[in-house]
Amino acid sequence: MPGFELFGTEERKEVNDVLETGILMRYGFDGPRKGIWKAQELEKAITEVFGCKYAHLTSSGTAALTTAMAALNIGAGDEVIMPSFTFVASFEAVLSVGAVPVLVNVDETLTLSPAAVKAAITPKTKCVMPVHMCGSMADLDALKTICTEHNLILLEDACQSIGGTYKGKALGTIGHAGTFSFDFVKTITCGEGGVVMTNSEDVWTKCDGYTDHGHDHKGVDRGADLHPFIGYNFRISELHAAVGLAQIRKLDTFLSLQRKNNKALRAYLETIPEVSFRKVPDEAGDSCSFLSWFLPSEELTKAVIAEMKEQGILAGNFYWYANNWHYISKWDHLKNATTLNRLSDVQQQALLKLKDTSFAASDAVMSRCISTAISLLWTEEQIKEKGEKMVAAIKKVLTSATVHA
Repeated sequence: MPGFELFGTEERKEVNDVLETGILMRYGFDGPRKGIWKAQELEKAITEVFGCKYAHLTSSGTAALTTAMAALNIGAGDEVIMPSFTFVASFEAVLSVGAVPVLVNVDETLTLSPAAVKAAITPKTKCVMPVHMCGSMADLDALKTICTEHNLILLEDACQSIGGTYKGKALGTIGHAGTFSFDFVKTITCGEGGVVMTNSEDVWTKCDGYTDHGHDHKGVDRGADLHPFIGYNFRISELHAAVGLAQIRKLDTFLSLQRKNNKALRAYLETIPEVSFRKVPDEAGDSCSFLSWFLPSEELTKAVIAEMKEQGILAGNFYWYANNWHYISKWDHLKNATTLNRLSDVQQQALLKLKDTSFAASDAVMSRCISTAISLLWTEEQIKEKGEKMVAAIKKVLTSATVHA
C-alpha cells in the first residue's frame, strides 16, 4: 500500500537536487536555487496525472482539507456532512474553520450513505464531504445529485484513495475541490504533505495565498507581496515535494502491484461462503490499497480477530470498529468536545449531541468489517501463506461457532 515500500534512488536524487542548492523553502531565493522548484514541478505533475486544472501543495492532508474549506468559504456555523467512519483529521479540519461536523451513517461502501446525507440536510448545511476510505469511493453520482438539488458544496476527502477513479475520473477531482494526503503511509508519500485539487481558478488562487500567510505571490519581491486576506502557514517544503515528485512517477507501478496482490489475496477469502466483500460503486476504479471484507456477525468478526491475534497473523488486518483513530465509537474527545482552545457555542453543542446520537446503521456495517492492507512487496509465496493462514483462522472460528450453536 504505502509508497515508502518502494523508496529508492529516485527519491534520493530529487532530494539531493534540493540539498545541493541549500534552498529548502518553496518560495523565493530565485538565484541560489538554480532553477530547482520541486513544489511547482510536483503540482504540475499532479494536474497531469490526475486530470485537474489546478493543484496546490500543503504541509499535510489535514492542512489541505482546512485550506480547501477556507477557499470554498466554509466557516463559522456552517454544517459539513461527513461520515462516521473516517480519520480524525476530517472532523479536525471542519472544526478548525469554525464549521460544524455533522456525522452520519455509512453503508457497505464504507463511505457516506446517500440516504443518511439526505436526512441530515438542514438550512445550515453548506457542504457534503465524502471520505473515500481504504482505497475505494463513495457513490459520487448520488452525492452529486444531492448537492446539486440543495445547492451544496461537494468536497472530496480522497486522502486514503490516491489513484482511485470513478467512471474514468480521478477521485479528488470530481467535486468542487478534493484533497490527498501524502503522509508516510499513503500510496504516494512526501513524508509529510498534502494537496488541494480543483478545476476552479478562484479556489486555487485562494489556496495559494491561504497557505502562505495571505501572500498574493504576484510580485518578484516576496517582501513586497500584498495580503488580500488573512492566511496561515501550511506550506510544504522543497524536500518533501522532492520525495513526492519521485513517488508520483511510480504511481502506475504502485497501483498495478496493489491490484494484483489484492486480487490474489481475495481469491483465498472468496473460497469461504460466509465472507462477503465491500461494495465498490465502480470496481474498475478501486485503488485496491485495502481488501475490506465482512463476516456475518459482530461476534464472529471479533472471534476471527482474536484468533488471528492468537496465531500471530493479525498484523495488517484492521478492525476499525475498535480503532481509536477511525470510528465514532472511540472518539470520546470529539463527543465530549475536549479541546485546548474554546469552541464556539454552536460547535460545542453539536459535538455534545453526538453522545446521544445513534449510529446503529454504521455499527451494523463496521462491527462486521475487517480491512487487510495490501503490501507492494508481497511475493506470490507470501500471499499464498497469508491467504491460507487467514482462511484457516476464519474456518476454525466458523466451525467452532457451528459446533456450539
